[in-house]
Amino acid sequence: MTRLRTLTECTVLDEWVDYNGHMNDAAYAIPFSKAVEAFIRDLSMDAGYRDREQLTIYTLENHIRYVREAFAGERLQVDMQLVDRDTKRAHVFLRLVDGDGAVRATSEQMLMVIDTSAGRPGRFRGEPLERLEAMAEADRALPVPKEIGRPIGIRRG
Repeated sequence: MTRLRTLTECTVLDEWVDYNGHMNDAAYAIPFSKAVEAFIRDLSMDAGYRDREQLTIYTLENHIRYVREAFAGERLQVDMQLVDRDTKRAHVFLRLVDGDGAVRATSEQMLMVIDTSAGRPGRFRGEPLERLEAMAEADRALPVPKEIGRPIGIRRG
């Protein structure tokens, strides 16, 4: 079976911990953001590419789900699955996991290529498109996470 790709690792810093003694809700965005930066690098959309091609990636939407507490000093990693993509967007699912593989949080994100010269959506092309397609092919064997597209709300009745 295909394995999730690990994009980044981190240690929960003291300044990420809140008055409840666990990782603050806002701090979860930090490792997820670093993971998206690693994904962008894996696509070869580094600073040189961005300057040369005038293309970058923006996050359009981010849904973080808190599963288990994380505490100062813990080592965590972010694993990613490419759920879907088209010529201008990537739908990714990220898992923040501990050393035992227990999920601490998830982040479902919609990313979009932006043409910085026009301030409008752009398209994946060249090497980034090839790498994205290779990731899509590798992740095709993975089951779609049950959390994908999950709405937020109060269930009644």
